[in-house]
Amino acid sequence: MYDLAILWDWAAFAVRWLHVITAMAWIGASFYFIALDLMLKPAPNLPDGAHGEEWEVHGGGFYHTVKYLVAPAEMPEHLTWHKWQSYTTWLSGVALLMMVYWVGGELFLLDPTKVDLALWQGVLISGGSLTIGWILYDLMCKSKLGETPTVLMLLLFVILVAMAWGYNQIFTGRAALLHLGAFTATIMTANVFFQIMPNQRIVVADLKAGRKPDAKYGKIAKLRSTHNNYLTLPVVFLMLSNHYPLAFATEYSWIIASLIFLTGVTIRHYFNTMHKTGKGPHWTWAVTVVIMIVIAWLSTVPGIDSYEEAEARDLTPMEQKFASVDGFEDAYYAVTGNCSMCHAREPSWDGMLWPPKGVVLETEADVARHAKQIYLQAGRSHAMPPPNAIEMDPQDRGLIIAWYQQATGA
Repeated sequence: MYDLAILWDWAAFAVRWLHVITAMAWIGASFYFIALDLMLKPAPNLPDGAHGEEWEVHGGGFYHTVKYLVAPAEMPEHLTWHKWQSYTTWLSGVALLMMVYWVGGELFLLDPTKVDLALWQGVLISGGSLTIGWILYDLMCKSKLGETPTVLMLLLFVILVAMAWGYNQIFTGRAALLHLGAFTATIMTANVFFQIMPNQRIVVADLKAGRKPDAKYGKIAKLRSTHNNYLTLPVVFLMLSNHYPLAFATEYSWIIASLIFLTGVTIRHYFNTMHKTGKGPHWTWAVTVVIMIVIAWLSTVPGIDSYEEAEARDLTPMEQKFASVDGFEDAYYAVTGNCSMCHAREPSWDGMLWPPKGVVLETEADVARHAKQIYLQAGRSHAMPPPNAIEMDPQDRGLIIAWYQQATGA
């Protein structure tokens, strides 16, 4: 049984690795093409229908890029489509969300101190909520709002703030921010799948049939691509947030997440303007710094239940399973004796404001709830506690292993 836990953890690691790699490829391509589009310059002797050209040097070679506003007069034999980076990022992200927040939902997804939900209800909200943003955003883009991009982005920001607040009312802090990232990434990938690619295929089909393509299809694709460009940096922040309790383990984590979207706009506005004009507006960095200072201040507001509240709370069925077996008491004292100096609601380790990754190991419910993570981190491996913090007795590790195997029937 313990082998299954180890294999599952490695499977999650592999999917996370794939997710990060494909996200890098997607983000890199997005940033490159936005920059390229903004750097294009008019030049004499350009082909008919060409908007501008750009010369670049990389890897010892020179590259000459010409952009057509609609399409070239004749279809080239070789055409590269940039889509799989987006699709694979989203698919691997959803797979990782299922593995971590659905299968491990009782630990990572649901917060019983906020709302009493069955796991299936939490999973239903998790999966179903991801589609809401795309539906609302797509309807707005197809309305007259599509002609006023600034107003459209402001309304999208309102939706994101509402979702940040809503997720925070139901899920754990980690899950709330991660789901907001998945919510936004779903909009971005749906832009590629439902709008950018279909419109480009229409242009290609018209060219092959000898018809003149309509310029509106390229305009639609560019609008959606630009929106994706401004949403990219906040999504990366939200992907990383689950490693930093200062971002998610605070009462105002939903405000932090909302403000991060504003920094995405200010930072990208600087670089987009710089690519277009050769000089970016430096005031954007001042605004970004002010926002980050506000975020840092908000991160100091406590967001974890008190020890007294945790002690008074009834154990969930999963917690009861691990707390009721023989060997739990010994394992509990082994964990609290070696881990609670850092993994406490108020860590006693100098300079530590929040417990690492927001994991608290003080009450019996705390320890029972994190049984699998304790088993993997402090039982099967020696990842915890850090060797420069405390040297854990091998006998204590053995108690943890015996307790977990007893509870799981391994």
